[in-house]
Amino acid sequence: MFSRILNFLLSQSKHRKQKPRHEAEPQVQVPLSLGTILHEFHDCTDLSRRSLPLLQADLIYFDHLIDKVSFERDVLRPMESITAEKLNYVLLQSNFRKVEDAKAVVRGILEGFVAVFVPQGVYMVLAFGPEARPIESSQTESVIIGPHDAFVESLNTNLSIIRRKIKSNRLKVLHFEIGEVFKTSVSVLYIDGLANSEFVNCMTERIRNIEYSGIFDGAMLVQMIDDYPNSLFPLFLTSERPDMILSKLGEGKVITILDQSPSVIVGPISFFEFFTSPDDYYNRWAVGTFLRLLRYFAFFITISLTSLYVSVTTYHYEMIPQNLLASLTESRSHVPFPPIFEALLMEATIELLREAGARLPSKIGQTIGIVGGIVIGTAAVEAGFTSNILIISVAMSAIASFVIPSYTMSGSIRLIRFGLILLSGMLGNFGFAAGISLIIIHMSKLTSLGAPYTIPASPVKPSDWKDIFIRGPFWMLKQRPTQSKTPNRNYNKMKK
Repeated sequence: MFSRILNFLLSQSKHRKQKPRHEAEPQVQVPLSLGTILHEFHDCTDLSRRSLPLLQADLIYFDHLIDKVSFERDVLRPMESITAEKLNYVLLQSNFRKVEDAKAVVRGILEGFVAVFVPQGVYMVLAFGPEARPIESSQTESVIIGPHDAFVESLNTNLSIIRRKIKSNRLKVLHFEIGEVFKTSVSVLYIDGLANSEFVNCMTERIRNIEYSGIFDGAMLVQMIDDYPNSLFPLFLTSERPDMILSKLGEGKVITILDQSPSVIVGPISFFEFFTSPDDYYNRWAVGTFLRLLRYFAFFITISLTSLYVSVTTYHYEMIPQNLLASLTESRSHVPFPPIFEALLMEATIELLREAGARLPSKIGQTIGIVGGIVIGTAAVEAGFTSNILIISVAMSAIASFVIPSYTMSGSIRLIRFGLILLSGMLGNFGFAAGISLIIIHMSKLTSLGAPYTIPASPVKPSDWKDIFIRGPFWMLKQRPTQSKTPNRNYNKMKK
């Protein structure tokens, strides 16, 4: 592990990727010496320097990036207990690697290495071990049934979680570094023999072409590798659940892990996969199917219920049942605003409450969301700002949006809802139908890593329906998804 990390640092410093410009920037060779390294870190008061006069040695490192136990055991104690004549025996140990490039030394120190300056040269020793958040349940993806561990902000920890669960040499890991100023490590993972090389090459090429000062989260990285960055729909799935990522690797997907981010990126992905959850596979297949269909129903409710209310109450009163028409007329008789303004006002109020609840501390946020919704809704009806039926419609739309497992997809749907309300208020049912048609047309042209976004609905792949629209029994799930273009379609050989 140590050799691979140090060789990666050396190769990056000697063979830095050329920027896509007409002329390559000239490479300046920086002389390697203690003074040069200290000059590179001038004004870095958190840099630690420890001198060993008897050995004429200096140790340079960041105290908050190293593991104190490893540093004492592997570096300090062996060097303090020997004389200068026996120093060569310590330097021959495998964890001491000689370095002759100043840039590699600088980057190694920043990565948690200890730089050892001795008369024989400069050596690097890995002692990385900063304080990190322990592995615990995800705060953004609730776990009902299944493993409760989640990814954290450490790339090495996340890799170890996956390696412990996939004990196979077919799991391949490719390392990259992105960011012009804030250097961030990125790893691309795939299973050899399952992942399509076209998708692997596409993902790695897009990561190499990123030129940005710094990327701090997987959600930022997704926006830079999207096929259609201006689309409202997320084209990559992000998750903090290892069981979700493992299932996608088994389907032949390519995943990307960003250091300092707990969100792992999956691609290619289809629109319908945002409505699946690992919990579907831990329940009986009939229960899993019911939950999945419930999410599709919630999607239809959240984008259409308020829009249809605006359309019907503005242009199409004949669609309202006679028994309901009287109560609706009575409810709206005191409202001075047209339905479109009334709906937009209440939808904006719900979004304000949702955002306030998310930003405030958890206990206060829950109170604000519940009490604020009840108080404002009741007061709005009594003051004549809105009708009772609209309050019910907006509340059901808001609740339905929380049923969707993916937060990024839920956010996109919330924006789409406002667009459909505007079209319904201006053109009635025709505007609503036109809006739905535009959404379908837009989705049909989207791709994820070049793969169709709406597969298996378009193009039609009936063989995938039993694990997209429903959660079929395991004995029926014999093939991997068509979108993965995996060279090995066989998923299992179970018999009924």
